[in-house]
Amino acid sequence: MTDLVEQKCKPCEGGVPRLTPEAVQALLKALDAGWSVSDDGKWIRRQFEFTGFNRTMGFVNAVAWIANTEGHHPDLEVSYRNCMVNYMTHAIDGLSENDFICAAKIDRLVV
Repeated sequence: MTDLVEQKCKPCEGGVPRLTPEAVQALLKALDAGWSVSDDGKWIRRQFEFTGFNRTMGFVNAVAWIANTEGHHPDLEVSYRNCMVNYMTHAIDGLSENDFICAAKIDRLVV
């Protein structure tokens, strides 16, 4: 498997299958251990914690830049010192490789 960070998201307007549970587990191994899969297998998510609001917002802005560059946008839950990043491919109501590509790029923000 090519390093996820080196890949680009492919446009997805539906009509492609969701990743299988086996593919999800294989791709999950390429991400930080903080990422988890929802019980229904449709989402991946990770909680990020920071020392204060400015750092949280800096992270949120960097995530927005990645999302806009890749054309694949997460759902974010933002508070003073925390940001929960939730990824799924809405057009297929489940996970695609795009979700993992973006997650890997986000992981690089907090190395």
